[in-house]
Amino acid sequence: MTDLTVIILTRDEALHLPRALVSVQGIATRVVVVDSGSTDATVQIARDAGADVWQHPWTNHAQQFNGALDRLETGTGWVLRLDADEYVTPDLAAQIAVGLPDVAGITVGRSMWFQGQPVRYGGLFPARMLRLFRHGQGRVEPRWMDEHIVVNGPVAHLSGGIIDDNRKPLDWWIAKHNAYASREVVDILNQRHGFLPADVAPSGAAGVKRWIKQHLYARLPGGLRAGVYFLYRYILRGGFRDGAQARAFHVLQGFWYRYLVDAKLAEVERFMAQNDAGPAAAIHAVLEIDLFAQTRSEAA
Repeated sequence: MTDLTVIILTRDEALHLPRALVSVQGIATRVVVVDSGSTDATVQIARDAGADVWQHPWTNHAQQFNGALDRLETGTGWVLRLDADEYVTPDLAAQIAVGLPDVAGITVGRSMWFQGQPVRYGGLFPARMLRLFRHGQGRVEPRWMDEHIVVNGPVAHLSGGIIDDNRKPLDWWIAKHNAYASREVVDILNQRHGFLPADVAPSGAAGVKRWIKQHLYARLPGGLRAGVYFLYRYILRGGFRDGAQARAFHVLQGFWYRYLVDAKLAEVERFMAQNDAGPAAAIHAVLEIDLFAQTRSEAA
């Protein structure tokens, strides 16, 4: 059996966590749930399923996940990153069970369901993502948004997949993406001003997508590019062919979210110009994100 440690980050995920845990039940030698202050039954569900539960205050996905990696014992074999609202498909579980190839990391296809309906069109899914890697040969890049696992060594691909199927209400999704938009502004400004450590570009399809976003999409005027991207995805790539809920996903994630990022970016840059402020100070004042809070806490 493959020595596989599954790491799941949680906060109030009692709705989804049982499904995620069941999906890795036959392949995981260990499950680590890193919780950041759940007030529902998340922690008890994890413990009842035999998972190790580690508590850690939230900063961002990258710091949360890398902190868990640093706590794993030397000699840990493979690591699987799985979100609480995701689950491993039976095909992928079967492929992991028969043994993994001699590589540093493995990509799988990640598909999306939105409000109970699969997103089939728009050119998005399944997205090839690196989710499996050997402990000690991979880490999450230090980004505030759209972070990927980067490995040192060759990468293979498995045809099995992971399904992202969040069943929380639309209000929750909107609040989450409002926070995501603020974090994406951090990364955009860091790319321009370099006030945080530079990330290491991921390989494969994720790297190509990152390059297009930073070198082509970013050159279009703010606001306009959200409309251009939406039309490309909804019309040219056939997003309109999806069902009603999935079409709503294209509008909300492909236009509303992208426009929100641009509007927040413009707001922070106005604050910088009007107050002669640096990007970190402006981000703190406008978006209420303290980029260095954890560093100060660790120093104290």
